[in-house]
Amino acid sequence: MEQYDELKQNLAKGWNTWNTRSVLSHVLLPEGLALNLCFKEYEDGNYLKEALIGRKEESEEKIHPIAHSYNGSYTELRLVWNKINVIVQSAVHEGELVLLVTPLTTQKRTAVLVLESGILWNKSGYVYKGDDHICGVFSDRSIKVFSTKEECGEVNVPTQTPYIAMIMEEEIGISTGVKRGLNEIKEIIAAQKEEHESNKAKYGKFSEDYNIIQTCMAWDTIYEPSKKRIVSPVSRIWNQWHGGYVLFCWDTYFAAYMSSIDNKELAYANAIEITREITTEGFIPNFANGVGIKSRDRSQPPVGSLVVKELYRRYRDLWLLEELFDDLYKWNTWFLKNRTTEKEMMAWGSNPYEPVQGNSWESEGVNKKFGAKLESGLDNSPMYDNIPFDEKTHLMELADVGLISLYIMDCDALADIADTLGKDHESKELRDRSKTFAKGLSKLWSLEKGIYLNWRTDTKEFSTSLSPTNFYPLLTSTVGEAQAKRMIKEHFYNPQEFWGDWIIPSIAKNNPSYVEQNYWRGRIWAPMNFLVYLGLRNYNLPEARKDLVNKSRELIMKEWMEHGHIHENYNGITGEGCDKSNSDGFYHWGALLSLMSLMEEGYIEGIENPLGNNR
Repeated sequence: MEQYDELKQNLAKGWNTWNTRSVLSHVLLPEGLALNLCFKEYEDGNYLKEALIGRKEESEEKIHPIAHSYNGSYTELRLVWNKINVIVQSAVHEGELVLLVTPLTTQKRTAVLVLESGILWNKSGYVYKGDDHICGVFSDRSIKVFSTKEECGEVNVPTQTPYIAMIMEEEIGISTGVKRGLNEIKEIIAAQKEEHESNKAKYGKFSEDYNIIQTCMAWDTIYEPSKKRIVSPVSRIWNQWHGGYVLFCWDTYFAAYMSSIDNKELAYANAIEITREITTEGFIPNFANGVGIKSRDRSQPPVGSLVVKELYRRYRDLWLLEELFDDLYKWNTWFLKNRTTEKEMMAWGSNPYEPVQGNSWESEGVNKKFGAKLESGLDNSPMYDNIPFDEKTHLMELADVGLISLYIMDCDALADIADTLGKDHESKELRDRSKTFAKGLSKLWSLEKGIYLNWRTDTKEFSTSLSPTNFYPLLTSTVGEAQAKRMIKEHFYNPQEFWGDWIIPSIAKNNPSYVEQNYWRGRIWAPMNFLVYLGLRNYNLPEARKDLVNKSRELIMKEWMEHGHIHENYNGITGEGCDKSNSDGFYHWGALLSLMSLMEEGYIEGIENPLGNNR
């Protein structure tokens, strides 16, 4: 679509941290000229060429991200590695980049800063080394790069392109375009930092919540060269594991919603690019990655239509709906045809398919319960421990409250989009689907337990294993006010289940697996808190809303203020994120914990709920 082509071109311009391999790499688009900061220390003879946020090994670099504007106009981080401790700041002024590296410690023999140059992604052009500069040469212009520090003559560095090596005994400035003195570089840095802080200040005492969202989203946003696009994968570390990039389904839709606060173009790009990953079978896959594979057996929680509807409500670009409706409708229909069980209910599944590349993920868990659990997004949840998987229907034998609720929400949101587009037939069909599964959901209300329960289709009985997904019916308009209040009183505020210092655990505390605190076995996950919060907005439950928002804020601020971390998940007992190696330290959906505060305090427009109000 013409509008999106133009948007993509506008996004992929200028200096920014586009290179997924290192947060110390600043790249100019569309040229692809890269300036990469590297460090050589002499005590152990080590060389740091690439740096990522969230590495956990003691010997690896520790990055404390401090700031990052979306457009790259200002960035700041702290790097600690071996005996090196530096602050790295960048700013863009009138299209030119300046960098300032400030050492905070000294070594017996002072470390060396290496400014490495190159042209990424096989783009046209070349770089050469001049007497006092590096120069990138392109068909329409050349770009010179200068430093404020004289070269030291270090040649024993693993660099195969032109570079400048400088002894790091004092502040070092780098500038493009024209040679600038250290004071001028510091003035530009200070001015751009002030502008960045001024933008944060719009959010009052919640400015740090906004900073969390923007900083994480901006550092995680990259240029993805295989499809020439700007996207926001979950983290750079996950990109390395998946061959250059990985887009997960519901994660990327949440990224689109978070960036929509004040970056329409990035929000649209994320929503469009994950939707364009749709498979030939007609569903948005669990993942698509840089190796060229997709999860063709399974999808993930359907939150896309809600997010797209909200992007339209915020920015009113009809072309976005026209671009995405057909694929979202195919996806909704695929769920109907492939995940329906017990007529008016749904179960997570995994369909068999013929591998394309022979990659392990093309067979791992396919048409097995593991694949179905991955589709749920709750990879190792205890809810599914004793549930059989039927290889003929390709479904878990469990009618899932969470899935049914999310599907109803998807039908309602997509029907609203259809109404906007004048697609009367599709709108009616979607509303009929919503009504059908609302009937199924109503059958899962347990009068005895006072909450909606999953239903075992093999034994024909309720499953009493509780997680936050049992609150997801609040995302629909099917729950009575008395039911909603009972669920919150008897379960949300129950200290034996979900209430406590840190909430909401991904499995009830009285489940034997809670003490494991391993991934979805008891840890706290931002998307769960966020979806429950959206549900609470539908009903007259102001106290629970406020408590969830405040406790979510406490949780994310704990490690953000100390380490600059935004975790994939947190310990439900201690509130820590760093205690487990499988909790990524800079995973963007963790920032949903801060998004709730901005919504609750009215700093951004809240998601419209199916009851037509935002109580």
